[in-house]
Amino acid sequence: MLPNYEVYAIKYADHQRTASVNFLGGDPHNGPMPMDYFVWLIRDGSKVWVVDAGFNAETATARGRNLVHALPDALKLLDVDAAKVPHLLITHMHYDHVGNLDAFPNATFHLQDREMEYATGRYMTHHCFQEGFNLRDVLALVQEVYKGRVKFYDGVGHIAPGLSTHHVGGHTRGLQVVRVHTQRGWVVLASDASHYYRNMHEERPFPTVFNVGEMVEGYRKLAELADSDDHIVPGHDPEVLKRYAPPSATWMPARVDPVNDTMSMPG
Repeated sequence: MLPNYEVYAIKYADHQRTASVNFLGGDPHNGPMPMDYFVWLIRDGSKVWVVDAGFNAETATARGRNLVHALPDALKLLDVDAAKVPHLLITHMHYDHVGNLDAFPNATFHLQDREMEYATGRYMTHHCFQEGFNLRDVLALVQEVYKGRVKFYDGVGHIAPGLSTHHVGGHTRGLQVVRVHTQRGWVVLASDASHYYRNMHEERPFPTVFNVGEMVEGYRKLAELADSDDHIVPGHDPEVLKRYAPPSATWMPARVDPVNDTMSMPG
């Protein structure tokens, strides 16, 4: 019998932008299409796993993003102390996913082999690939490798019963998604395998991409891993907040609610 995990999303930042920058080749309408930034909390009773580490105030200022919550404060909304989190699942190493590693001094970091190779190898001699990374964050994660705190995977990572990571690639060479068993079925946290619902539903890739073919094939892989399209959660789409109401008017976090078979998102 697999556990029925609860999955919470926390919006920690946002960015105002237009549709043309969210699709390879642009968008003919080019209306407003803002981006939200999330981290995720997976819970099984007293056991917790965090997915990605966001970015900090310094990076928000440097990149012109609006920081809603500092990550440790955001996790406290769910009564979680980042300093006591035992596992951080890193979908990839872009600046908005590994920017607060120092907030998790007791965590094991779970990462694909190919992502570390990508972030530290020959492709980083090209600016178009470099710009999604903060060198400081990459160096910080390399230091954690030497401390023995990074667990690497090549393809599928079996984290716990009913909880796994799966290499997809595309957006970055080592991008992984998270598959989690809930009472309503298998949910997939797509991260940047699909930034928006429209990317995967219309097969229109996001323009920050390492391999376009892998990105498009990744949409199919998401569908194979999830119980339905409604069980796939994109990584940056404000539409998520519109589709699912928050559990409480006073809560900023969001939850995949296994009791009501609904996914509640922050308002």
